[in-house]
Amino acid sequence: QVQLVESGGGLVQTGGSLRLSCLASGRTFDTSDMGWFRQAPGKEREFVATIKSSDGTAHYASSVEGRFTISRDNAKNTVYLQMNNVKPEDTAVYYCASAGPVPRTYYAALPRMYGSWGQGTQVTVSS
Repeated sequence: QVQLVESGGGLVQTGGSLRLSCLASGRTFDTSDMGWFRQAPGKEREFVATIKSSDGTAHYASSVEGRFTISRDNAKNTVYLQMNNVKPEDTAVYYCASAGPVPRTYYAALPRMYGSWGQGTQVTVSS
């Protein structure tokens, strides 16, 4: 079982930037697709971004594409989410997750594809 710990959340103004980090324990990090999800109050958990273990390619939700960037550092067992030009609708608890086996040509955009989750970090964007 992979353990995930997020950090970097906080309060940021509209148009500002924030970088979230997720430190993973365990020996399978470099072979696992990783993802970020978020959940706002009263809403379901939604996909934000995922990054492949095979070649580092990424896939984003349309609501964040062009503003957010997911990256990974396998030497540090860490995945990042760089958030730029944030908006009030980005306010949510952000979760890091590690996926189970994912076909090489498929992006893991569904929560049920992920077996391990972090505890979440709160991001609040003020208007």
